[in-house]
Amino acid sequence: MDNAVFALFYEGSMKIGTLAVSTVGLRKGSAGTSSVLLGGKYLVASRALAEKVAASFNKMGIVSVNTHLMEGEALRLYSSLLDKARQLGPVDPKETGSKG
Repeated sequence: MDNAVFALFYEGSMKIGTLAVSTVGLRKGSAGTSSVLLGGKYLVASRALAEKVAASFNKMGIVSVNTHLMEGEALRLYSSLLDKARQLGPVDPKETGSKG
C-alpha cells in the first residue's frame, strides 16, 4: 500500500482488537496525531504502536492489538517485532510473485 501500513498484533486466531490510527508528523522528527478508533483495552499500547508504525515507515499507521498479555509487556513485545520487521525492509510484490 502506498500511503499506509497496517499492523495486526494478535495471539491465536486472527481477530481485530483495539484499533488505532496515526498520521506522520508534518516535519521530520515531529510527532503526528493518533487516535483510538475502536476498543477499550490496550488504549496506550495501540496508540503507541500506531505512532511507531507511522514514524518508522513515514506513512499513516493503522494498528490492531488483540492479546492476553499485560499492556506493558504487549507493548514491549510488539514494538520489538515491529523493529525486526522494519529491519527486514519492504517486500516487493514483483519479487515474491504476489499480484496484490
